[in-house]
Amino acid sequence: MAESMHAGHREKMRNRFIREKGFENFEDHQILELLLFYANTRSDTNPLAHELLNTFGSLKGVLEARPEQLMTVKGIGEQQAVLLSMVVPLTRVWHRCAMGDPEKIGNSREAENYCLSILAGERTERFYVISLNAKCHVLGRRKISEGSLSEVSAYPRMVMETALNYNAHSVLLCHNHPGGTCAPSPEDISSTIQLQRLLNGVGILVLDHIIVAGDRTYSMIQHGDIDYRIKGR
Repeated sequence: MAESMHAGHREKMRNRFIREKGFENFEDHQILELLLFYANTRSDTNPLAHELLNTFGSLKGVLEARPEQLMTVKGIGEQQAVLLSMVVPLTRVWHRCAMGDPEKIGNSREAENYCLSILAGERTERFYVISLNAKCHVLGRRKISEGSLSEVSAYPRMVMETALNYNAHSVLLCHNHPGGTCAPSPEDISSTIQLQRLLNGVGILVLDHIIVAGDRTYSMIQHGDIDYRIKGR
């Protein structure tokens, strides 16, 4: 009888998702409950959904947790943990597909969207260099490091090599602050100025340095932390 009740509940939840075309009217625990149906084929996933929310504080916290963190919750095995941890990276792939991998970054909004498509939902701090030609067409991007940007002095050579290998006219820098504010630290700004001077020395402009935190962005150019016209000083 219990199995029959679970089966009926699952069908109602799936039908509701199809009927409403999304999760807009679902509560957080119901979203998790529905996702877990596909990794827990028989048992009631409602208590597990609530336990996950209690452990990680929010749906965002659950979906951004690493598999090994999720598996500390009783009842979450590798299959369930992998399923849940796939949601945010999958969203990032969708975002990149939806906006396209633009041939050209023509303005600040496009630059911020491009950086979001790379970094939104990342669980570790990453630093990228996006190389562009004189018409602001994207030549390519490279992940330079993972870890704190305060360590940027350890890899200016990699930034330089990346820009020169792409024969870049300019670069767009970006990194993320997982779980934090998108405002730059003093080290973020000083490290960016250091890189800017280095690249300007070989005739390469730094168009902006964008910081991503969740779905928010911060432009150092827009906030006056750096000035790409340093080349002409």
